[in-house]
Amino acid sequence: MSLPLLIFYGIGTILGAGIYVLIGKVAGEAGSFAPFSFVFASLLAGFSAFSYAELAARFPRSAGEAIYIEEGFGIQKLSLVVGLMIVLVGIVSTATLAHGFIGYLNVFISFSQPVVITVLIISLGLICAWGIGPSVMIASIMTVVEIIGLLIIIYIGRHSFALLPEQLPALTPSFDVSIWAGIVMGSFIAFYAFLGFEDIVNVAEETINPRLNIPLAIIISLVITTIFYVLISVVTILLLSADELSASDAPLSLLYEKTTGQSPVVITLISLVSVINGALIQVIMASRVLYGMSRKQWLPENLGAVNAITHTPVIAIAVVTITVLVFSLLLPLLSLAKITSFITLIIFMLINFALINIKYSKRAHRGFTVPFWVPLTGGVSTLLFILYLIVTLF
Repeated sequence: MSLPLLIFYGIGTILGAGIYVLIGKVAGEAGSFAPFSFVFASLLAGFSAFSYAELAARFPRSAGEAIYIEEGFGIQKLSLVVGLMIVLVGIVSTATLAHGFIGYLNVFISFSQPVVITVLIISLGLICAWGIGPSVMIASIMTVVEIIGLLIIIYIGRHSFALLPEQLPALTPSFDVSIWAGIVMGSFIAFYAFLGFEDIVNVAEETINPRLNIPLAIIISLVITTIFYVLISVVTILLLSADELSASDAPLSLLYEKTTGQSPVVITLISLVSVINGALIQVIMASRVLYGMSRKQWLPENLGAVNAITHTPVIAIAVVTITVLVFSLLLPLLSLAKITSFITLIIFMLINFALINIKYSKRAHRGFTVPFWVPLTGGVSTLLFILYLIVTLF
């Protein structure tokens, strides 16, 4: 995999996971201040992204997070737990996107939800088993399509930016605690929309010059998607009410229809492609983590078995596919998204503290590096956010 493919890989999983599915849910929590939730979530993810970039340059191997924890703390059991948490994130995230797919499919026609989910997830598993080259190429093509979809939304809503100076006071939150509580909770959901950059590290062993290309791909993909998120969130809030957004299972299709007065066929098709793309990349990631941990003899040897024809870990892919199917059929979309975000916050906290330990030990490294305050800020901020969520939600 080259740098352009890696960037498309990262953009595809971030965009597909977020803006097409959860923009309405973020607006349901933060109201007209939803753009602030996306900005806050991007900052929270950004510190961890830079930590991932240095760790990927130091240890360019599959099962990246599990390796980073082992190198940072030297506790194999903790590494195993984190590796399994990464797999769980991929599984639950794919299940979330399966529900997002149904929301957009219902714009056209209503099918039995269990049937749609089953067909979708089995199809994703078969594509992943086909091979990493074809899988990522398909994901890259779908990424181009979903970027086009977001550009269409920005284009049809371009006139709304003229309203921004007038609307800015109403879109700027006061220091009211209840308002900021909604923004923070919205950022918790929006945080899910930024997940995906960390998946890049798990295809390190299938990447050209991973010590350089993986850090670049992480940073570039996160910057591009953040720009898209801020623009889209501003457009949607200016053109639709928070109540309209939160009530819709296909928010961008609703925006297109109300803005143009036309049937949202094109944007709905693009949204479906986008959601499939994000799910496909999550299945690839989760199966590679299982494969990587099997290679390190942390998990049964069979999970590391590679098919002689496709050169893919077919057993690991099958395990991920079946587990995704179970989660998809048992839990609703918003619950799945919150589970994914909470687990990921814990992982990011540990990753940042692992890098602190590695840097403190002054191990030699001449590749991509970040200042010490980056992982420190990332670790402390995610820890505080976790504590806030525990107090608020439980």
